Amino acid sequence: MNMWNKFWKWYENKILGSIIVIAIIQFIQVPHMVWNADIMLEAGLVSRVHPVIDWFLYGVDLIEIISIINVGMIMYSLIKKRQSKQKISA
Repeated sequence: MNMWNKFWKWYENKILGSIIVIAIIQFIQVPHMVWNADIMLEAGLVSRVHPVIDWFLYGVDLIEIISIINVGMIMYSLIKKRQSKQKISA
């Protein structure tokens, strides 16, 4: 078994953990959405209160990259698994 297949076998055993990571990232996005809405509405209730808070809430947006990659890997894993089941039944 090559390294690529070993990786996917390991990853398929960890999909629940991947989904939990995605869920946490999505929940972290809620304060970011509130902060972003505050900037767009120029209310100043949450945004521009402190530069460190602004930096953190802006940086949360970059965490989505992990979620996007993870969803792509889950989709690939499920497609791969479905194709292998179709080959067996055919």
